[in-house]
Amino acid sequence: MINLKRYFLIVTFLTSCLPWLHALADNYPVKPIKILVPFPPGAGVDIVTRLIANKLSLAMGQQFIIENRSGAGGNVGAAEAARAMPDGYTLLAAPSSIALSQSLFKNLPFNVEKDFRAVGLMASVPFVLVINPAIPAKSLPELITLAKSQAGELTYASTGNGSSPQLTAEMFKLQAQIDIRHVPYRGSAPALTDLISGQVTMMFANALSVLPYIQSGRLRALAITSLQMNASLPDIPTMTRAGLSGFESETWFVLLAPAGTPSDIIQSLNTKLVDVSQQVDTQNNLSKQGATTRIGSSAQADAFLKKEIDKFSKIIKNSGIQID
Repeated sequence: MINLKRYFLIVTFLTSCLPWLHALADNYPVKPIKILVPFPPGAGVDIVTRLIANKLSLAMGQQFIIENRSGAGGNVGAAEAARAMPDGYTLLAAPSSIALSQSLFKNLPFNVEKDFRAVGLMASVPFVLVINPAIPAKSLPELITLAKSQAGELTYASTGNGSSPQLTAEMFKLQAQIDIRHVPYRGSAPALTDLISGQVTMMFANALSVLPYIQSGRLRALAITSLQMNASLPDIPTMTRAGLSGFESETWFVLLAPAGTPSDIIQSLNTKLVDVSQQVDTQNNLSKQGATTRIGSSAQADAFLKKEIDKFSKIIKNSGIQID
């Protein structure tokens, strides 16, 4: 139930701040800008955000400072950002898991669509469907046929309950109409170790973490989950080309601002984000890691985020996954 008194006080406070916020927007930015990354250093979102932040610091004449606030699947950092003053000096760099949180967690301390406004998408990285080379399947159709002939026997690894790899595998189960069993791990490293040793059958792995194993032949890649081919995996078909039409699931990274941040500041940030994303060295650095820049307006990023929230809400409901 909404606390009406608290709601009224918040609305009154924000209304009183509007003239001040608009004055700040005229000279923005006049001091360093903090970007909260809700995962530890070295995570995919951290790597991408640091690259983009360095570029934004040069483009806007103020330092963009990364602060890692990990915990609760990214929800600790996101909640802190949602509570921040909407003045453009605290931003959130969120991975695609933020689109899952709204449906996965019963008592989430923020609402993604109501408490944030997108500055813009930064980049995306496809998942790669990889299997142990001992599995007698050389293509996606062969894997599906094998799974149907051994219902409930094949297994898939993930980086944890409610993680993007699990949800992607659930999409695969639903669309391919197969029964495969989930084996959750605490992160990609132990999951990939067991996949390589043959303890599990398959995994939808982030391209950032799995490329070396594919190149060395320790894992076999059957398909990627983006709609477009990936330059880092030129010989691997998309899931659509391999037979599952319209299948798309990527890890993406979005820059968000607290709701109420003046539109002028959002526009200024988006303009510079687009500019740095179009630079050749930015695109090359991301491409080397299997990532692709995502360029568009703030409104397009907001619409994309809503679409992803709605898509995964249906998948989560169908799979019965719930985290307290």
